[in-house]
Amino acid sequence: MRAVVQRVTRASVTVEGVVVGAIERGLVVYLGVGKGDDERDRAYIVDKVVGLRVFEDEQGKMNRSVSDARGAVLVVSQFTLYGDVRSGKRPSFDDAMPPEDAERAYEAFVRAARERGITVATGVFRANMLVETAVDGPVTILLDSRKTF
Repeated sequence: MRAVVQRVTRASVTVEGVVVGAIERGLVVYLGVGKGDDERDRAYIVDKVVGLRVFEDEQGKMNRSVSDARGAVLVVSQFTLYGDVRSGKRPSFDDAMPPEDAERAYEAFVRAARERGITVATGVFRANMLVETAVDGPVTILLDSRKTF
């Protein structure tokens, strides 16, 4: 499982002219699910996202998590994180999990984050989405569960 996480002051997702998810201060998580990803991969990424200390404390150091900062999370499905362009210029998505299974994994990720007490907004799985963000910092973190175990 892969995630690109950005600290934001606000973010929203619009589908067909309708805002379907929005947050103020918090994290945007672009989430990609790969073939073979399982509960262990999801748990790793959820733990990292919820625990990332990327919000400033009173001394101006990145020392607070999204829950410490009373922020929210906007999760956007992003199969293109598995785009492989090592051969040619057109991405291959062979390593991405098939859509039906990936949707279940995405929904499980959202549930797991909410179970941790985080306010979570979402995009719409498989929809063409317009994502608007006000990236703060900029702080952008790349997470990949397969680079850990």
